[in-house]
Amino acid sequence: MAVPLPETLATPAPPSLPSLVSSRHLRAQRLGRTLRFWVPAGFLILMLGMCFLWPLVYKLPSPTNGNIIYNNEAPFSPGHWLGTNQLGVDQFSQIVYGGQVAFEVSAATTAIGMVIGCTIGVVAGYAGGWVDAVLSRVLDVLIAFPALVLALVIAEGLGPSEIHVIIALSVFAIPAFGRVSRGATIVVRGLPFMTAARLAGTRGWRIIARHVLPNIMPGIVTFSLLGIGIVIILEGALDFLGYGIPLPKASWGSMIAQGQQIMTAQPEYVLIPSLFLLVTVVSLNMLGDALRERWGVR
Repeated sequence: MAVPLPETLATPAPPSLPSLVSSRHLRAQRLGRTLRFWVPAGFLILMLGMCFLWPLVYKLPSPTNGNIIYNNEAPFSPGHWLGTNQLGVDQFSQIVYGGQVAFEVSAATTAIGMVIGCTIGVVAGYAGGWVDAVLSRVLDVLIAFPALVLALVIAEGLGPSEIHVIIALSVFAIPAFGRVSRGATIVVRGLPFMTAARLAGTRGWRIIARHVLPNIMPGIVTFSLLGIGIVIILEGALDFLGYGIPLPKASWGSMIAQGQQIMTAQPEYVLIPSLFLLVTVVSLNMLGDALRERWGVR
């Protein structure tokens, strides 16, 4: 007579096929989310290290002064990784220092837009009524102008310089952050815990600091990454048109403008800075999308 085995010693049933497929699907999803975050983040970390740390460790040739004897050197020439332009200026040095300009201008512009624009947007969204109406009309007037045209007018009036480019682009960034933060604040204002905080007699500024800002910041951070990419494009456009960073200071937009004169014979002078600009902006957008998915931002 066979003796039945105890339940603890019984052989477990093999997992069913649907559960195996589901497990593999979940692992693939987690791997995809990880790659969508770390691939663009890794590239941006490398770009920041190359632009800001590399010149401190390794002495680069001048990005503005070249030797005409070594003009039009091909990429991977001795001492010139990306070659030289028609004036003998090292292309890699221009990429590095042009990247510094792009990141500095975009970071400063985004910071100004975030501080001023979010202040206006949060106040308008939380206060409502006539305060919201007045501030919203101000934001509508600013955002109605085409960004590049408005930046060109301001840059032309102030003159070409890095500070003036930041001021010109900040006028575009402020209403963008204001509209985003206002909409997010209106959504948070209608939640039950906000009503409870007001009924408890909590002051308005404390409600904003403790409840509104922590809830809208994930959306603001992801939007700021998109904003940095847009500002890099606008800054490059101003440099390309001659209204941005004045020569001989290196910038990606001015490199493209100089390279277009010989683009037919030597297209790499346009393609190299354009590729760095393109991949940087795409990486910022991908990182923003990955953070939006991770934080559940709509």
